[in-house]
This record gives sequence, structure tokens and C-alpha cells, in this order.
Amino acid sequence: MQAYLILANGKIFAGQSVGCPGTTVGEVVFATGMVGFEETLTDPSYYGQIITQTYPMIGNYGMNREDQESEQVWAKGYIVREACTAPSNFRCEETLDAFLKANGTIGIEGIDTRCLTRTLRESGVMNGAITTEFNPRTQPDRLAELMPVIAAYAVENAVKSVSCTAPAEYNPEGALHVALLDLGCKKNIVRCLVKRGCHVTVLPATTTPAQLAALNPDGLMLSNGPGDPAENTEIIQNIAKMLDTGITAFGICLGHQLTALAAGAKTCKLKYGHRGANQPVTEFATGRTYITSQNHGYAVEGETLPADTGRVSHANANDKTCEGIVYTRWNCYTVQFHPEASGGPRDTEFLFDRFVERMQQAKGGR
Repeated sequence: MQAYLILANGKIFAGQSVGCPGTTVGEVVFATGMVGFEETLTDPSYYGQIITQTYPMIGNYGMNREDQESEQVWAKGYIVREACTAPSNFRCEETLDAFLKANGTIGIEGIDTRCLTRTLRESGVMNGAITTEFNPRTQPDRLAELMPVIAAYAVENAVKSVSCTAPAEYNPEGALHVALLDLGCKKNIVRCLVKRGCHVTVLPATTTPAQLAALNPDGLMLSNGPGDPAENTEIIQNIAKMLDTGITAFGICLGHQLTALAAGAKTCKLKYGHRGANQPVTEFATGRTYITSQNHGYAVEGETLPADTGRVSHANANDKTCEGIVYTRWNCYTVQFHPEASGGPRDTEFLFDRFVERMQQAKGGR
């Protein structure tokens, strides 16, 4: 079946349908990972977006439930150069096409993803649509109807759309109790904490400071998540009040951004974001550069962080954007990248060890 990708700037790519037929509209972004397509598709941080994979063949080792980072696909659509129909891996449960169909996800293959990626790099992230329902090159009237819908699309209410609605507990026998605020949490954050002997309670993003205090946890984990961080005004206020209690805290990705906003800093939208498993990040304290997994379209403007609140601890080696903050106002540190990876390098997973050590120190001092 023929499928078409239509960008907001009027550019059209023709290909073949993969996954479900139909029409979907979203924000078109690109991810540079060679592997990790199960994790990418099920990462809640992609809520509202149409994902372009820059690697030319996707699905070559198949799909399996064990590698999913959530229970569903949150992306609005999927774009690949070639969707492998004969995956080879002993863990494979189904093909990419079957997985997309089972999750109701509309996709397209067979287009020039290199050209598309260059377009997004030069022009910036833009809205677009995938459709199998008409040919935009021969049906201009239907294209004219769709273009205003594409132009008007915006990712809204993202965090509340992906967050859990009720608390969930993991490893209740753990020595340290971590409250994990689910802003769009990946499963591997929970796994990394449980592996270190923590009792983890995953909480809805709307959890209040009073509800957190009633749990009396040893630490607070602020997860990754989707959308514009600045729209989460109530959550930002709650985070500030939670951190004011002196609780040991660690934030990742959106959690990093919301903490900075709670401290009085500002965020901005990047031209095309950082999405992939090869982003270099320099830690100022050691001078060491790590290769990190990232997935974000917004960044903290490090220079806007109040000096009496904290300091920028890490920067992206490519564009110098803020990648980490150590706070002096609070017992907290945050990073923009993903130390839990999945997919991607796990060079910075030691940050979870630091979190555990800080909780132990705080607990020992009580």
C-alpha cells in the first residue's frame, strides 16, 4: 500500500505503508540510534511525535516485550528507510510491522530518510502527517484540507497523558525507599533502582507534597517525560515544595528541566533536539567526556540558573547546552541525558550509585 509523508513546509515523500493504514499528524523528529527500536517506540518521551530512524534498516532483530520501556507505543507515527521482514534473533517475538499493527501505529518505509533528516537539521523540527488514505500529489483538494491541521498541531498535556494514574510498588523489601515521580518514566529507571536494592514507589505526576510526605521516602526520583516543560506549572510548584523539605533527589531529562524551572531558571526549544545514543557530554568536575543516550527537544538555559541555587555541572560537547546541574539550595542533582540508557551506552549508570550513597548518608545522619 502506498503511503505519503507530508511536511508542514509542503515537502512530500512517497513510500510504502508499514504498520496500520490511516492518517496521523504529529511533530516529526529524528533519532540516530542504530539499535534500540523497541525502547524508542515505547518511550513515553516520544508522546505526540512522529519518529524518523536515521539508521537505514530497522527491525532486523525483531521485537520482544522484555525490551519495552512501557506497555504501549506513545509516538504518533514511525518513519524508516527499510522495515526488516525477516528478523534474525533468538529473542524475536514478532516483526516490526506486526508490532506496529498490534499497537495501532501508522508508519511509512521506503523514503529517503537521509534527505528528511537533512531537512529537519536545516529547517528545524516541524509538524507533518503520514497518510495512506490519499495521494497528495494527485488530490490537491484533500491536501489543502490537511495542511491547516498539520500547521495547527501542538503537543499538549503530554505529562498528564503518559503518567500513571495510581501508585505502584516494586521490591518492597528494599532497604531504601525511593518515591519515583512518573513524568513519563521508562521502565529501566525502576530496574536500575531495584538492582541497587531500593524499594520503589512509582507515583502519578500530580502527586502533592503532602502525599509525598505521607510516604516518608528516603529519596525522590524525577523521571524523564515528554512535551514542553514550562507548561507543567502545577508540577513545577510541587517539585519546589518537595525539594524544600531537604529530601535527597535525582532528576533525569524532563525531571532535570522541571527542577531547573522550579529553581527559577528558563528552558528553550532546541532546533532539532538531541535524540540518539551518541551524544557527548563533558563533566566539568573531572573534565571527562561521556557518550550518552538522549531524547529531548528542550534544554535548560544554564546561564539563567540563579547563582545562589546551584551550578551547571555538565555540558553537551557539540552545542554546549546544559546537561547537568548540582544544586546548593537543595540536596539534589539532575542530568539531561539518560544514565539508564536502553537503548544506548551505560557509561553514566554510576549516577544511580551516587544517588544511593547520598540517600544512605542522609539516612545515617538522622
